Amino acid sequence: MNHIKNLRPFHLAFPVLDLEEARDFYMNTLGCSIGRESDQWIDFNLYGHQIVAHLSPNEIKDVNRSQVDGDAVPVRHFGVILENNEWQKLVDRLKTKGEDFLIEPRVRFEGKSGEQRTLFILDPSGNALEFKSFAHDGHIFRR
Repeated sequence: MNHIKNLRPFHLAFPVLDLEEARDFYMNTLGCSIGRESDQWIDFNLYGHQIVAHLSPNEIKDVNRSQVDGDAVPVRHFGVILENNEWQKLVDRLKTKGEDFLIEPRVRFEGKSGEQRTLFILDPSGNALEFKSFAHDGHIFRR
């Protein structure tokens, strides 16, 4: 069943140490706009998806890592699969902002099924984000 054509926005809530740091990172580094907010949470528009930073310092933990194609990938992470040109724009934006990459922009599974461009960054609270792109959306779930 192919749901990509009719994909709906997802919603994800995650903990942060400081709402103002989160606001600055998600707005100024990633370019998100803000929706609703309170003194405990902020809604961000991440490429059309609703992500919500909740002030919850006690839930911030180190993340375990798993080996994926030679990289130590944070097990707990989230992100967006972008079109190739949008992925490159994000890479350029992050480099211009001087962002440190947890995993540098690269091609994973090169020459194999599921080949993708990927990068990982951390937000100020240590939440890992992955942004990737595929040459064809039909390859996202290809074995």
